[in-house]
Amino acid sequence: MLDPTVFEGALVAGGEARYGAEGGDHVDFRGGLFIGPVTGKGDHHHYYGARRPAAVWPHQVGVIPPRAGCFQTRAEVVRLREALTGGQAAVLVGQDTVHGQVLAGMGGVGKTQLAADYARTAWQAGELDVLVWITASNATAAASGYAQAAVEILGADPADRETAARAFLAWLEPKANATPCRWLVVLDDVTDPADLNGLWPPAGPHGRTLVTTRRQDAALAGRLIKVGLFTEAESLAYLTSALGARDRREPGEQLTALARDLGHLPLALSQAAAYLIDAGISAAAYRALLADRATLLADAAPEVLPDGQTQSTAAAWSLSVDRADTLRPAGLARPMLQLAAFLSPNGIPETVLTSTPALAHLTRHRTENGSQPSPQNAPRSEQQDKTPARVSAGEAVGALRALARLSLIDHAPATPHQAIRVHQLIQRSVRDTLTPDQHDQLARTTADALTSAWPAIERDTELAQALRANATTLTRTAEDALYQPYTHRVLYWAGSSLGDAGQVTAATAHFHHLTETNSHRLGPDHPDTLTARSYLARLRGEAGDAAGAAAALEELLADWLRVQGEDHPDTLTTRHELAHWRGEMGDAAGAVAAYEQLLADQLRMLGEDHPHTLAARHDLAHWRGEAGDEAGAAAALEQVLADRVQVLGEDHPDTLTTRHEVAHWRGEMGDAAGAVAAFEQLLADQVRVLGEDHPNTLAARSNLARWRGISGDAAGAAAAYEQLLADQVRVLGEDHPHTLAARSNLARWRGEAGDAAGAAAAFEQLLADQLRVLGEDNAHTRATGILLHYWQWKAGETPRA
Repeated sequence: MLDPTVFEGALVAGGEARYGAEGGDHVDFRGGLFIGPVTGKGDHHHYYGARRPAAVWPHQVGVIPPRAGCFQTRAEVVRLREALTGGQAAVLVGQDTVHGQVLAGMGGVGKTQLAADYARTAWQAGELDVLVWITASNATAAASGYAQAAVEILGADPADRETAARAFLAWLEPKANATPCRWLVVLDDVTDPADLNGLWPPAGPHGRTLVTTRRQDAALAGRLIKVGLFTEAESLAYLTSALGARDRREPGEQLTALARDLGHLPLALSQAAAYLIDAGISAAAYRALLADRATLLADAAPEVLPDGQTQSTAAAWSLSVDRADTLRPAGLARPMLQLAAFLSPNGIPETVLTSTPALAHLTRHRTENGSQPSPQNAPRSEQQDKTPARVSAGEAVGALRALARLSLIDHAPATPHQAIRVHQLIQRSVRDTLTPDQHDQLARTTADALTSAWPAIERDTELAQALRANATTLTRTAEDALYQPYTHRVLYWAGSSLGDAGQVTAATAHFHHLTETNSHRLGPDHPDTLTARSYLARLRGEAGDAAGAAAALEELLADWLRVQGEDHPDTLTTRHELAHWRGEMGDAAGAVAAYEQLLADQLRMLGEDHPHTLAARHDLAHWRGEAGDEAGAAAALEQVLADRVQVLGEDHPDTLTTRHEVAHWRGEMGDAAGAVAAFEQLLADQVRVLGEDHPNTLAARSNLARWRGISGDAAGAAAAYEQLLADQVRVLGEDHPHTLAARSNLARWRGEAGDAAGAAAAFEQLLADQLRVLGEDNAHTRATGILLHYWQWKAGETPRA
């Protein structure tokens, strides 16, 4: 028999101890710690003073969370397996440098379940010798998990857990000539990457590290795998399967709508399915419960959470908000998230959350994490006089970055109009924490921030669209607050923006609702109600019903006179609008008389340089021209232009409007070439000041094309209208009156360029659309019928309509 091999007081790390012939050798560990498997046929091994025997591989430390019911195999499952092939590291975000993958996601998207699925699959497939699952919510928990692994795998002393943890990390280091160990360490729910400084497993050819966390800090090196929401198909499959397991059947359209209501968040879907089963209610009833603003999100969770979950959807993000509030700039994350909770989940312009009202809110409500109170021994007067330092726009952006690092928002500065995205359930959970007074105050503060960021001139159509979307979300979320103590101006701006964008039908519906709501809440004679009626009348005219607009304004004027008196600015404004639409009805002389009377009163009340007085002079000159006095109109407009330049400046929109009129009447007086030159100069300035898609810019392009045709370039006019029509369809839509007018002008100049048959065909198609949109009694519809007959005759056809 061979002599025994004795290790006295040694730490034998790595490698494998073999003992040979049956009944022969033995291996003694005297006071030492052997790390590695011991294999062979022989008798025995003695541990003289050794801590404990090492575990035999394969070995698992910790408990993998149970598989969720109706687990969905998602794209991330495949991506994770590919990323971890070959001994890499993945962080299912996810300070030390982490080599490999970063898998990130907000709370509730299923990061732990994806990690558990990967670990369980790899273990059952025999790909691992050692699997360690650690819930690593802080440094102490992570080190304790490593220590337990050292106790079980290495036989370490359980009384000295710090040393054991270091020994386990040392064992994970790859060693030359050692028997390779295929290991996987899962660090689940890492709250702060800094907690794991010095505790990250080493990189190696046979080891894999998998981390789940909500953090997305730059210090988390490696390739990022973002864990997102379910797709609509995955959501529907999950709900169908989860309910079907309990013999519950729901209409597919209701389950699809429910998934959309819950934002396709896996955690919310699982709890909703459990609630449906426990409460015995339908998906439609659950959706109604969610839609009820009086219902807290926590009230829509089942009493017993499914799949071993420990948090309701409502509580899933509270710790993340607390943690974000500690990040620099401290104390601003929570009040910033409160503002974002009232805006569009699909994209908030950064300018809204860095506006003056937003900064004032952050300054007032900075939490204790960021406050710097006076020392307790400071004089009372010093404590009382101390005011918080004003939050800067840079600090506001820092708060957004802090929220993004905790996966509470997505922050993409490269897309400034939709820079901030927040899941709708995170928004709901934040609003649920507010008292009624806080809720209403925040809603009005958010409305202030929106209007502060809203440009007076909507040069950027994408920004205007984003602002309208956010106003819509704010109204849906907290409409009641926007009417107390008065109707917030954001509601008027949103509707006006719809009209400027050419969405006349949507704008009309908006102001109809605003009028009814104001009347119900504030009374039919309240100025806010009358103002909404004014917008509604104007939109009626812009939709082509000049007579209807005039009639509505007649009624409105009587109410303004009764409520505010004849000299009130709102009364004068209504008189101005009424005069305009009388002219649009065809009564140019009546419009002139009305403007003359109005102008006298405005000069008396407002003075000659007031913008409203200048506007009345401008419109009076226009209708004088329409009444037949072209020369008088041109002369008056030249004087108005000089005064507007002096009072308002060359680039003011009203100044540009007067230049438009001057160019028009130059052409009407017979100088078509001069009109073309004037419109070309005007158009360049309008593009610079107003943008290419502004309604006034499009109108200038239309008139430039018209005067080109009149000056003799019919083909050029047709080409210009063809380009204009494409832009009007894009900006205003196919059924907008200005788009229909462009089609009429395009048809005319095609005919003038020699294509009579093409003109007739175009007018025939236009007439059908005008009958559908405007009706047969509309003046433009009747005019199209006449032009259709004319061009059919010019083409040698028999008039058919």
